[in-house]
Amino acid sequence: MKLKIYFILIILFTGTVTFAKSIKFDKAQFYEVIKTGNKESIDEELDLVTASDIAEKNGYEGFLLMRKAGLVTRPAEKLKLFKAGRIKLETALLNDADNAEYHFLRLIIQEKAPKIVKYNKDLEADRQIITKAYKTLPPVVQHAIADYAKNSKALKAQDF
Repeated sequence: MKLKIYFILIILFTGTVTFAKSIKFDKAQFYEVIKTGNKESIDEELDLVTASDIAEKNGYEGFLLMRKAGLVTRPAEKLKLFKAGRIKLETALLNDADNAEYHFLRLIIQEKAPKIVKYNKDLEADRQIITKAYKTLPPVVQHAIADYAKNSKALKAQDF
């Protein structure tokens, strides 16, 4: 009887691991979630990114945490999420400083962050990196940047 239970547990565990590895990150969906700004969608996307094994995981997680910070109501939770997200995104930038997509994500946060958190010192540098690298970025990221530029003060469509 115990042997049957062990086999069942092994099969269930193996299936769970296989399912977790089969989670596919969809960059187009990621940018659609950013665009909508819905807390539930951000939570779902954050769960998906956290469970994935993509190379950009820390950068995306960091961005989503900071984006979520703007949607929660308790000030202590806002600050905690923002700090955790900033650490992840800035670490991703330190590890891959030439990644224009990370600079784009940081630019979005910098434009929307309240002045009190003093997270706006790299706006111009990020704008320049994004502008220079725009044509080398994947089409889905180019589309997201062009779409964001329609309402941005830092990025303009004519920059590309």
